[in-house]
Amino acid sequence: MSDIEHFEYVFLGGGKGGKTLAMELAAAGKRVALIEKGMIGGSCINVACIPSKTLIQSARTAHAARSAAPASFRPDMRAAQNRVRTVVSEMVEINMKGFAASGFDLILGTGRFSAPRTIEVELNDGGTRTVEGTHVFINTGTKASIPDIPGLRASGPLTHVEALETTEAPEELIVIGGGYIGLEMAQAFHRLGSKVTVLQETAHVANREDVDVSEAIETAFREDGITIRTDVKALEVQGRSGDRVTVSLSDGANVTGTHILVAAGRTPVTSDLGLDVAGVVTDGRGIIEVNERLATSAPNTWAIGEVAGTPMFTHASYDDYRVLKSQLSGGERTTRDRVIPYAMFVEPELGRIGLNEREASERGIAVRVAKLPMTAVPRARTNGAMRGFMKILVDAQSDKILGFTMLGTNAGEVVTVVQMAMIAGLPYTAVRDSIIAHPLMSEGLNLLLLKVPGKA
Repeated sequence: MSDIEHFEYVFLGGGKGGKTLAMELAAAGKRVALIEKGMIGGSCINVACIPSKTLIQSARTAHAARSAAPASFRPDMRAAQNRVRTVVSEMVEINMKGFAASGFDLILGTGRFSAPRTIEVELNDGGTRTVEGTHVFINTGTKASIPDIPGLRASGPLTHVEALETTEAPEELIVIGGGYIGLEMAQAFHRLGSKVTVLQETAHVANREDVDVSEAIETAFREDGITIRTDVKALEVQGRSGDRVTVSLSDGANVTGTHILVAAGRTPVTSDLGLDVAGVVTDGRGIIEVNERLATSAPNTWAIGEVAGTPMFTHASYDDYRVLKSQLSGGERTTRDRVIPYAMFVEPELGRIGLNEREASERGIAVRVAKLPMTAVPRARTNGAMRGFMKILVDAQSDKILGFTMLGTNAGEVVTVVQMAMIAGLPYTAVRDSIIAHPLMSEGLNLLLLKVPGKA
């Protein structure tokens, strides 16, 4: 083992929450090391949020071009990929400059615990370093899961990582998984020229959402020419992705295509970290067990982001940074009772914060519900984007806003308006009676909230 180097703070993995805290501590004069395999800035920048949304924007542009001139439309996947690479490289450069300016020690390599709060690193350029931290933070994230379906792994399927690197749109793409990643990739590749089939085991895609939301997404996809197969399980895969593949389904049917993309969940990157040596306990899924302060079972050892069971959003990982910053300074911020908004970047876009109807029912919370079709929103009509709806949940006995869902253009931005009202503790009537500029998508909130039923 190499000589042990001592740091005040050591970060294993450079995702959003960890890198932000590491830079701040280093800039404040602390001795900090950050160990990263090679994705400078974390998965969001390199293989997830940033490249996927860049690809989706290119697909959106292609869709607009096809709509304007269908006879002459020719999707250019290579140009879309070049744009993805440009945006990613720019973001990586920004992060590298931030890392250098902060002054922490960036160690490029694969780390594994050799003792509590001690990590041995196999360096990317050869050799090893061993680092010990007074405080250690595990921030290794998750990776795409490959289901245990006979023949699937041998077929060489794409995950979102490989899909974002392709320079040619698959001719016929089979997407296993109708969750958020699967749906975003399915629509993007369809718009870039692929024939797409989505396979979903449950009765509906986006099955965390209310049924009316899932059904509206399915309708929109089918109207656009994407095949959605629900309530079916892939039993076997034959062939090779990139050439020809056949998926046998539980209903007796077969689906054939040129490529398979797997979007069937995420697996925490914890299996080869030596967590047992570190004294860090994981659950049955491999997620590190933490309390509301993000502390693990080992002293002075924390976990950040997806690997700690934090919802799989970059902005949630960033809030973990806030929690840890507070904890290190003796503050009281925790993960308890935080409400995390999210968006899914399909068209119509999905945005949500707080409870939906199913969750309210499961928790026995009585609510008043109002729903407004996007056809009633003037800006939706001017944009020619009238698919979807807004829906709000208000407490049955008070005027407190408990949840909001929108399926429509700029849904994520409109959700933020509702989020600010929820943070301020405003009654829904304050938003209902506010003056919102015309014609904005958020103006629909005025119309929606007029429909909230009276108290029981």
